Amino acid sequence: MKMSKMLVSTLREVPAEAEIASHKLMLRAGLMRKMASGVYNYMPLGLKVLKNIEDIVREEMDKAGAQEFLASAMLPAELWQESGRWDAYGAEMFRLKDRNNRDFCLGPTHEEVFTDIARNEIKSYKQLPVNLYQIQTKYRDERRPRFGIMRSREFIMKDAYSFDKDEEGLDKSFKNMHNAYVKIFNRCGLDAKCVEADSGAIGGANSAEFMVKSEVGEDDVVFCNHCDYAANIEKAPSTPEEALKEEFKEVKKVETPNVKTIEQLVEFFNTTEKKFVKTLIFNADNKIIAVMVRGDREVNEVKVTNALGGVINLNMATPEEVASATSAAVGFAGPIGIKVSRLLVDEEVTKMYNFIVGANETGYHFENVNYSRDFEGEVGDYRNITVGEKCPVCGKEITISRGTEVGHIFKLGTKYSESMNANFIDENGKEKPFVMGCYGIGITRTMASVIEQHNDENGIIWPLSIAPYHMSIIPVNVKDEEQMKVAEELYNSLKELGIEVLMDDRNERAGVKFKDAELIGIPMRVTVGKKVTEGSVEFKLRTGGDNELIKIEDVCKRVKEEFEKNNLKVV
Repeated sequence: MKMSKMLVSTLREVPAEAEIASHKLMLRAGLMRKMASGVYNYMPLGLKVLKNIEDIVREEMDKAGAQEFLASAMLPAELWQESGRWDAYGAEMFRLKDRNNRDFCLGPTHEEVFTDIARNEIKSYKQLPVNLYQIQTKYRDERRPRFGIMRSREFIMKDAYSFDKDEEGLDKSFKNMHNAYVKIFNRCGLDAKCVEADSGAIGGANSAEFMVKSEVGEDDVVFCNHCDYAANIEKAPSTPEEALKEEFKEVKKVETPNVKTIEQLVEFFNTTEKKFVKTLIFNADNKIIAVMVRGDREVNEVKVTNALGGVINLNMATPEEVASATSAAVGFAGPIGIKVSRLLVDEEVTKMYNFIVGANETGYHFENVNYSRDFEGEVGDYRNITVGEKCPVCGKEITISRGTEVGHIFKLGTKYSESMNANFIDENGKEKPFVMGCYGIGITRTMASVIEQHNDENGIIWPLSIAPYHMSIIPVNVKDEEQMKVAEELYNSLKELGIEVLMDDRNERAGVKFKDAELIGIPMRVTVGKKVTEGSVEFKLRTGGDNELIKIEDVCKRVKEEFEKNNLKVV
């Protein structure tokens, strides 16, 4: 492609709306343009990158034995009602009605559709296993779209679903997809780590996420530097700390006027956060529940949701709801005499002695409270793991980093096949539900994540495998006939080899062309300048290093070398 004919507009200034590197660079390099909050148009350069990522995904999915098809993005409510999920996505689901007042949604995910296909098309165990996938646009009405295409309301996703006759088959399908995902992210030049994860609204027994470390990631990821353990903090089990044993003391009611926060209480009682237990009150699907954790800990809402049986909406209680449950203002809640439907007690609290809690009376707290003697509840793991706690695998200390999810694989089991009556006939002539797996990759998020990992002060540094163009040819002076002749010859020769070439034939200063090539992130650059009279041109890699002066006839050979280094083929 020649730049003079191309629709591309680069920006020198960082757009005010952009917060993170990928968002800034995608706008500055002309890869996309904003249409509305969380909605973007992909320009020619950006679309080429997306298509390259899609091609890699298709190749690896096809090699793994999956079959591609394409479902509608507009889904009838009946399918979602069958599975019981019509309300599960709440306000995130884009809903609409047709002219006959029939309910539809814009698909945020497609479990129901794939299950419907399977129950209508697969009748016998002899047809199993089957793995179907699609690459398609998904829609979720995010409360707060941000970070460009990292969290948008419209995004491109590859989702696949496996159908097996038993758990053993699902295990094989799950491992097969795991291996395919490792290859996909490696080929995209993305450093992604597989971590244990919570299944969330998708459901199912087991799941794993492919995460990339990122300072702007929306998830906390737990890592062990001593073994291979890694997990989303939502999933990672915490290790209860046992306090020094004490004899139970008599409960004392202490007046604490205007002392509500843990920080204020620590100062008031002249002790540490480890001597306090917080009682946090939530509205869980219109039922008021309470969760107790040590004063310096944070409640893990996903663990709480799972303990409650998978509630749809879990929100902090309003001041009015707190007053109803405690007969006190916010900041004075405690377990003794609290009026809630369920009281969840973090296991660590049961290993504490003579701790301080709210007295369920405004301006008062209780000292010397102990679990089992003074109150009881549902004991479990309801908090976030913290840095320095023990790895659940090897027992060494863990670390926590921010991360972004680019892929997620689930063992769904029979969650959807049973609710939607999706069955097959087994070897004994009996009906059995399909045992399912679900496997997703965020195509647009993968693109942004690659930029987050591969950029510098000058712009994007695309891996050769997904770059919009493999190389740029820059004639320094387009009015110089010899330079343009050599540039055209190289352009045509490289195209014949199957190389994607961007020739900057604009009548611009060389410095402008260099800056644009670096901003866009083209992996290789050939500069055709005054040295053509001596039969030479300059070759430079976007990853760094000095300009190489090479013979014109050696350019194709040099380019082939870079392809071989990256395990890519040319004609």
